[in-house]
Amino acid sequence: MLIKRRDFLKISSLATASFLMPNFLKAMTLENALEADDKILIVLQFTGGNDGLNTIIPVRNDIYFRGRKSIAIQNSLSLNDEAGIHPSLSYFKELYDNGELSVLNNVGYPDPDKSHFRSMDIWQSASKSNEYLDTGWLGRYLDEECYRCERPTQALEVDDMLSLALKGDNNKAFAFKDPKRLYQTSQEKYFKSLYDHHHDDETVSYLYQTLGSTINNAGYIFKESQTKKTDQTYPGSQLGKDFKTVASLVKSDINTRVYYLSVGSFDTHVNQNDRQQKLFDDINDSVESFVKDMKSNGLFDKILLMTFSEFGRRVAQNASNGTDHGTANQMFFISGGLKKKGLLNPLPDLQKLNEGDLIYSEDFRKVYATILKNWLRADSSKVLGWKDGTYDFI
Repeated sequence: MLIKRRDFLKISSLATASFLMPNFLKAMTLENALEADDKILIVLQFTGGNDGLNTIIPVRNDIYFRGRKSIAIQNSLSLNDEAGIHPSLSYFKELYDNGELSVLNNVGYPDPDKSHFRSMDIWQSASKSNEYLDTGWLGRYLDEECYRCERPTQALEVDDMLSLALKGDNNKAFAFKDPKRLYQTSQEKYFKSLYDHHHDDETVSYLYQTLGSTINNAGYIFKESQTKKTDQTYPGSQLGKDFKTVASLVKSDINTRVYYLSVGSFDTHVNQNDRQQKLFDDINDSVESFVKDMKSNGLFDKILLMTFSEFGRRVAQNASNGTDHGTANQMFFISGGLKKKGLLNPLPDLQKLNEGDLIYSEDFRKVYATILKNWLRADSSKVLGWKDGTYDFI
């Protein structure tokens, strides 16, 4: 059976949702739901470099207000005497007051890179700034843990393309945007008939096998997403829809322990406040719907929602009422199972800067090691090579 170039591209597009796993088709006949005590990690990536200083605001710091005369947040919601949170993150403030949110300030890494692409690669691969890795920190987690996995859906990304963070040497997550759309595409007669025709060419044979795994994966994910539909109202934004998809799967019998989402862009060089406010409005409302959904189903204690961005912004505003690429930033952690709540460490020191940029005090790889060891019960030293301890907030 000959494949035209147009058809090959169409197949390739579908196949990006999945990667061939050993004995996949046999494994797809087995049941492997999460155990009752298994924890679930949800990563929300703030793409584009969110401005951390206008997220958690140093309300008593004159350096902040002098350096940001037209974009400083004047009406933040109080967290304590020293810090406030952006007014559009009102539900985050409620979670903070309830002891269901932790904030780690000033997170970064040595010799920071201000390129969006390179810094995101560093965060997603958990590499050093001068080290280039082809695998991600969660992909390597899959490599370590998925010898036990009967289904290759241990990690899912709600997106059309798979991020580096979820790519391992031997195992990779499964990426899709919408379970129903993926399933409908996989059931088209063209793809079904194509899979029935095998080919001796190694590259094309791999494509056929990948297509077969995609068809099976799509059916499994769609079936699980339909088993326990939500009564919770979600925003009509893309992020709201993505969180609704995750909620439907968390409540099902799927075996997924890691979900990966992204929102942006936070690249706010010009007129930052309007852009950041709109993004925060969406994030706030989507997270509120998701958390309420988890709480109403008794699942909030077993989920951990973590946010990160590839870098923060410079301390001083620019001439366009925005901010330029910076360095360190904060991370949010939301869960009903936190051991330590609130602000976990001091706000950034604005008196000690490196040519106008924050100097990080917390290494993001220590955060990853904490999540791997304390939440996912994995060997963080094997996944990260990190041996410098962990935090104790989870």
